[in-house]
Amino acid sequence: MLKVARFGKLFITLQPRNDSKMKTILTRRTIRKYADREVSETLLNRLFSEAARTQTMGNLQLYSVVVTRSEEMKAKLSPAHFNQPMVKAAPVVLTICADFNRTSVWARNRQATPGYDNFLSFINAATDALLFTQTLCNLMDEEGLGYCYLGTTVYMPQMIIDTLQLPKLVMPVATLTVGWPAEEPPLSDRLPNASFVHSETYQDYTPADIDTYYTAKEQLPENRHFCEINQKETLAQIFTDIRYTKKDNEAMSAGLLEALKHQGFL
Repeated sequence: MLKVARFGKLFITLQPRNDSKMKTILTRRTIRKYADREVSETLLNRLFSEAARTQTMGNLQLYSVVVTRSEEMKAKLSPAHFNQPMVKAAPVVLTICADFNRTSVWARNRQATPGYDNFLSFINAATDALLFTQTLCNLMDEEGLGYCYLGTTVYMPQMIIDTLQLPKLVMPVATLTVGWPAEEPPLSDRLPNASFVHSETYQDYTPADIDTYYTAKEQLPENRHFCEINQKETLAQIFTDIRYTKKDNEAMSAGLLEALKHQGFL
């Protein structure tokens, strides 16, 4: 049954909550294999319009999305993502950018002087872009689409900037490979709420806390297997010594800072 709410002189019909859609967040999976089926432009544009209702600084919508469908362009983007196969295999690749260019052009065309060539403006635009990205992901989950979020976007951003011909004050911050799922991988584990929720002030972690929060993750068969095949004593060493090393982090940080300078944010 539909309900009607009154806000001053405005009457709004409230749609009943669809619990089946609300549950999609609890079954969210990263999808890397896609069916040979088109993701229509009509569907994508509807999802973009819906995602644009997310929070945004000053209602400026400080983001842009570059939609890549052609095999040629996907092949050009692939090296920037370490040639992960889903970049070429997905029907659509979405590159979401922090964008203060459009707002600056608008300002200059309306007798205003923009001052957004600074790091704070990048943070504001990146926040807008990532909020849009997460909202879009939630909407795609509800639609039954599969996607993979590529954190590699900020590892070698200059390659993406050059490939997509991004102007000053536009910086890639996220990439989604999108398609209809051709797999149903198991759900990944998550830490308990107590590990990341703090009451009133931040409470630092004791060795006992770490044991409480991480032991279950460490004892998962797949994680124990990672340690065995990589000859590591602990799961933490998989991350510090192999997946996200200090050397790589520092090198890619330098590249990220150079790209931010090149794009006019530093």
